[in-house]
Amino acid sequence: MTKKLVAVTACPTGIAHTYMAAESLSKAAKSKGIEIKVETRGSVGVENELSEAEVREAHAVIIAADAKVDRERFAGKTIIEVPVGEAIKNGGGLIDRALEAAPPAPAAADLSDQVKDIKAERSATATGWYKHLMTGVSYMIPFTVAGGILVALSFAFGIHAADLPNTLPAYLMKIGGAGALGFMVPVLAAFIAYSIADRPGIVPGMVGGYLASQVGAGFLGGIIAGFLAGYLTSWLTRVIRLPKTMEGLKPVFILPVLSTLITGLLMIYVVGTPMAAIMTGLQHWLTTLGQGSAVALGLVLGAMMGFDLGGPVNKAAYTFAVGLLGSGVYGPQAVVMAAGMTPPLGLALATFMAPRKFTPEQREAGKAAAVLGIGFITEGAIPFAAADPLRVIPATVVGSAIAGGLAMLFGTTLRAPHGGIFVMPIPNVVGNPLLYIVAIAIGTVVTAILVTALKKPAQQ
Repeated sequence: MTKKLVAVTACPTGIAHTYMAAESLSKAAKSKGIEIKVETRGSVGVENELSEAEVREAHAVIIAADAKVDRERFAGKTIIEVPVGEAIKNGGGLIDRALEAAPPAPAAADLSDQVKDIKAERSATATGWYKHLMTGVSYMIPFTVAGGILVALSFAFGIHAADLPNTLPAYLMKIGGAGALGFMVPVLAAFIAYSIADRPGIVPGMVGGYLASQVGAGFLGGIIAGFLAGYLTSWLTRVIRLPKTMEGLKPVFILPVLSTLITGLLMIYVVGTPMAAIMTGLQHWLTTLGQGSAVALGLVLGAMMGFDLGGPVNKAAYTFAVGLLGSGVYGPQAVVMAAGMTPPLGLALATFMAPRKFTPEQREAGKAAAVLGIGFITEGAIPFAAADPLRVIPATVVGSAIAGGLAMLFGTTLRAPHGGIFVMPIPNVVGNPLLYIVAIAIGTVVTAILVTALKKPAQQ
């Protein structure tokens, strides 16, 4: 069977050497009768993108790059990594090195590494709109966390302390609120567009997200701005064809100007007003919920957090709650953090309550899950769910739903987007903190009881 190769080429500017290296490798492979596909990461984005199947079938991977290339997608493959210039000068030699390379020996997986492995697998298999949305969310979260914690620290001086100018609370609010949180929606939109159209999508996405925040369209408007900018830029990249001598104008002049202009006008004249009305209506609905409806919302959001433990459903609930922080709605954030802490804490408790139902490795993982749980890292429950999903996942869903429903029933609120137990001591950050702890504790105990009731004794 003829060996197949794949390659990635990239240079810092992405104009000349990227394509010269790709051409050199392709010609060398053709002369040797070897099948190769070369992905180029140039100034107009990724072209000739490698699919998962192509990477999986490849004997080895050649990375000829002077710019950063993500290696995680090639996990388990032999990688030949060289400067882009070497591929230009010695394409044939690189092909020979790749063909002669032995596949890497599989490493034994440790139970404590399962969270990382499963998250990497989810990331690698994510496609389409969800992949693009999660790319935006992943870049947005550091801004949200940094801004939210700084705003929370300003509340430690008093709920209205930031109203006094030229004081530390006022500066904390300015840095965290106007600064970091002010970039939340633009960054979300920019990196949704980046995921779709690569670097050319960042400018129109950022501007579209800024306009969304300015007109009151909030995070929903930012999401629309990101997809709009990304697909528009991707389309313009494909349809605009220029002579080789003028190709350099496309990424630095033509694409940014056209895509930003069109995205901006659409956000102002078409998207902004209806999305602002939707956000206003959503905010009004959430702030005027009756107790029954509020508890129902808490149950649903909580169940979503406990369903796939950091997967698409969990992230959808979290994104919804985080997006509402900028609108001054703090109840859903309390729900998702309580419900997200419950699965790992409940499973950790279960390993102490019924140790005979868990293997020695799982009992050790339970200790790590406890630490992850108090820090609001739901993925700490993944090793248990992966080993016994039919018994563990129903327990985490019910436990998280109860924690979320109680958080709403007790009228708890949370002004910080992350941090778990570590933000609870900050004054004025958690509304009704004692009842909030009660909600988490009850959800944890319910999860543990259900897990121990459903699971069979482990084979030691």
